[in-house]
Amino acid sequence: MIDPATASADIDLGAFAANIRAVADLVAPADVMVVVKADAYGHGLIPCARAARAAGVTWLGVATLGEARKLRDAGDTGRLFCWLYGPEEELVVPVAHGIDLGVHHPDHLARIAAAAATAGRPARVHLKIDTGLSRNGCPPELWADLCAEAKAAEDAGAVEVVAVWSHLAAADEPTHPANAAQLAAFESAVAQARAAGLTVPVRHLANSAAALAQPAMRFDLVRLGIAAYGVDPADGTLAADAGVPLRPVMRVRAQLLATRRVEAGAGVSYGHTWIAPEATTVGLVPLGYADGIPRHASSVGECAIAGRRTPIRGRVCMDQFVIDLGPDATESAGAEVTLFGGPGSPTASGWARACGTIGYEVVTRIGSRVPRRYIDSAVV
Repeated sequence: MIDPATASADIDLGAFAANIRAVADLVAPADVMVVVKADAYGHGLIPCARAARAAGVTWLGVATLGEARKLRDAGDTGRLFCWLYGPEEELVVPVAHGIDLGVHHPDHLARIAAAAATAGRPARVHLKIDTGLSRNGCPPELWADLCAEAKAAEDAGAVEVVAVWSHLAAADEPTHPANAAQLAAFESAVAQARAAGLTVPVRHLANSAAALAQPAMRFDLVRLGIAAYGVDPADGTLAADAGVPLRPVMRVRAQLLATRRVEAGAGVSYGHTWIAPEATTVGLVPLGYADGIPRHASSVGECAIAGRRTPIRGRVCMDQFVIDLGPDATESAGAEVTLFGGPGSPTASGWARACGTIGYEVVTRIGSRVPRRYIDSAVV
């Protein structure tokens, strides 16, 4: 673990709550599920889950049963949805703990029904239809059979079919033809489920991007992921177009460990992939790819110091990288550097553009060696 004074990821739970409320206002009367998978996209599972609940969120979503168990062990008793589990994972405890489970195959349904019998309570399930992502979800040709089996299991008291759901392939591109096709396929699947005798009290299709840009996809519940953390799902356009003022939740910062003067012609960092064209001052930032700083940021990423942008020079190393402070720099060791998420600094989306990736990856990959410091801008 790095000393928090040296480097940290500062998490603003006030901004997190404000983002949730802003999207909730937009999508009402649809309810909001805040997705806290992957350690809340790198922001901290338990603190963010608690902040979401305090902001009035009734549903949380996670990918894995391990994440769900951590939330239950931490005292969370609210509605909790989990959708990824392996063929050998034990399901009795999740059912006993009231964790809603995603189902996209009759084998899942049979395992869950058996677990419910052992747990002594019906399992809450969300039937997933593949509407065109071709990743998981029930293939359309098997959907009628899955619905019929779910109805039989519900009649037997083994399960309660809580929802029908699906996931979108191109929601961050609102005009992509896949969106209309998937919406139509989803509505058809819901109709089939109801024709099979299922009530389908909850329909959920929209992720952050669709929640912002596709009103017809909001249905009863939206799954709010990256937008809750202040990162636009479409590189800065969807939230602004929807009139939702997202605030960055994660600020990654560090102190300079050292500064030094380099002369024109000097090579910087491994391989001398950057050669100083003139004399300048460089600073050493104590974070590297072991901490989730993309190696693709080498010589293309930027930070901010003292209100100005400072480019990364040379290769990002395992534990450190070098920034160009400029020929007239006066900073010394201890000066504060913001990588992204602060006033006047690059955003996570800006880092993503520079590195050829997406904002999701930038925040999620910040590693456990970087300490999280929690603040609440609403009370400071």
